[in-house]
Amino acid sequence: MNGDFIEALRQIEKEKDIPFATLLRTLEVALGKAYKRHYGINGDVVVHIDTSRNKFKFSAEKQVVEEVGNDHAEMTLADARRVKPDAQLGDMVPVELSMENFGRIAAQTARQVMMQEFRETEREKVFDEFNGRIGEVTTGIVQQRKEDGSVVVNIGKQEALLPPQEQVRSEPYRFNDRIKVYLLEVRRSSRGPQVIVSRSHPSLIRRLFELEVPEIADGTVTIKSVAREPGARSKIAVAAEDGNVDPVGACVGHRGARVQAVVSEMYDEKIDIVRWSPDVRQFVAESLSPAKSVKVQVNEEKQSCFVLVPDNMLSLAIGKSGQNVRLAARLTGWRIDIRSESQQAKDAFAKAAEEVAAEERSLSSAARETQEDGAAVLPTDETGRAVSYGDEVTITADMLAAFDDEEEE
Repeated sequence: MNGDFIEALRQIEKEKDIPFATLLRTLEVALGKAYKRHYGINGDVVVHIDTSRNKFKFSAEKQVVEEVGNDHAEMTLADARRVKPDAQLGDMVPVELSMENFGRIAAQTARQVMMQEFRETEREKVFDEFNGRIGEVTTGIVQQRKEDGSVVVNIGKQEALLPPQEQVRSEPYRFNDRIKVYLLEVRRSSRGPQVIVSRSHPSLIRRLFELEVPEIADGTVTIKSVAREPGARSKIAVAAEDGNVDPVGACVGHRGARVQAVVSEMYDEKIDIVRWSPDVRQFVAESLSPAKSVKVQVNEEKQSCFVLVPDNMLSLAIGKSGQNVRLAARLTGWRIDIRSESQQAKDAFAKAAEEVAAEERSLSSAARETQEDGAAVLPTDETGRAVSYGDEVTITADMLAAFDDEEEE
C-alpha cells in the first residue's frame, strides 16, 4: 500500500461523508474476505492496516496437520511449535500470512468486496441518518412522476418517494417545484434505503407552524391537536401557558403573515386556528369556528356533545358536506350532534304533542277496559262524577239502571 491509496480513502471520505476510520475498517474487512475466499481459508482472516508506514498485516489461524495441503490454511506440527511450543495436531495456531502471492486476481476480488462493503456502509449511514429524522419536515425538489403515480423528490443527497396515498389530489407536483415534505418512514430494500415522504399527513401542518411561529418553536405556544382534510381544510388547536400571550394571534401573525405563509406552502388549503381549553364545552364551541353563539351540552359517559346554534349559524357550524363539524369532532375527540334553535323548538313541540297523544290514548284505553252490567264504567273525577271528553256523551252505570227501571214500569 502506498500514500496514494490513503489519499483515495480521504477523497471517498469527503465525497461520501463517511468517517475515515469507518472506511479503513471497511477496507480491512474487505481484504480479509478476499484473502479468505481466494485461498480457501475456513477461519477468519484479520487484516490490520498501518497507515503510518503504509503497510498491510494479514493474520489468521492455521490448523496443525501431518501433511500440508493448503499452505494458507494449514501448517505442520514442527512449524506450529516454532510459534506455539505446546501445539498439538488439530490445534488452530494464529500466524501472520504472506502477501507474496496475493496477486492481480486476488486484488480484483478484494476490490469487488471492498466496493460492496463501501456501498453497504453508505446505505447504513443513509438509513441511520433519515431514520433518526422521521417526523421532520424538509424541502425537496420534484424530479419525476412514475407510471404508478408516485413522485420522486430530491431531498439533498438522497431521493425520496412520495406515494399516491401520501399525495394531495389538488396539488400539481410539476418538475422542479420546490415543496416541503414530511419524512414519514425509511424502508430497507435491495437497492438501498427508501425514504418515504408525505404531503397529506396532519403533522405536516404542525411542523410548518413550528417553522413559521417562533413562539411554538420555543414552547411559549403549544399545538394541542390537529385535524386535517388534505387539500381542503385544516384545524389546529393552540394554547399558551402564559396568560399574557395570545396563542391564536401568535399563529396568525401581523396581518396574517404567519398563517398565510403556511397556507401558501399548502397550495391555499384553508386553515382554522382555534383556542384550546380544558373546558370541553368551551373547546367544542371554539372548534366549530367560524360558527358563533353556540350552546354545548356534554355527555361524558358517551363522550358526546349536543350543540345548539342559532338558525343563521347552522350552515357555518356544519360546513360544506359536513366538513366543519367533522373536523371539529376529530380536533376535540368528541362526537358532536348539532341542532338549530328552530329545529330544537320543533322537536320539543313534537315531543310534547306525542306525550299528550299518548296520555289521551292511555285514558281512552282505561275507559274500555272494564264493563259492569253491559255498561262501560268510565273514569270519574275526585267527586265521583264521570269525566267527559269534548263533545262525547258519557253514560254512567246509575243512568242505565234508572233507564231499566222506567222500562219495567
